[in-house]
Amino acid sequence: MQTNHPEAILSRGEYAGQHWVQLDAQSLVDVCHGLHGDPDTAYSLLVDVTAVHWPNDPQPMEVVYHLYSVEKNDRLRIKVRCGDEGPVPTLSGIWRSADWNERETYDMFGIRFDGHPDLRRILMPDDYTDFPLRKEFPLYRG
Repeated sequence: MQTNHPEAILSRGEYAGQHWVQLDAQSLVDVCHGLHGDPDTAYSLLVDVTAVHWPNDPQPMEVVYHLYSVEKNDRLRIKVRCGDEGPVPTLSGIWRSADWNERETYDMFGIRFDGHPDLRRILMPDDYTDFPLRKEFPLYRG
């Protein structure tokens, strides 16, 4: 990835024995196509998509993708920063598991995934207006 898309990597590191990279959103799909299709990486499984809300940052939402290479027994975490509602391009065209994972991330955080085939709520009622995993969500409504 470093040699194929060096301009896409904003930062990188290792935490708890797992590598992570922060990418710009515009390069996400191209980089992930390479990670999935390249036999040297072979990240065949998108394990999870989630987000972190950093309300005081200029780009307060951070989408986090957890990839796994069954063949290489290797994990990679990809982070992409965006505004309150995104958008971030969908990865459902690369990994089918992105479909429901992106829907859950939208439902809990309000992040939109451009190009998603069916971006709608998956856990909360359709008419629900809040996003429960954002930091401004009230914990008690008594």
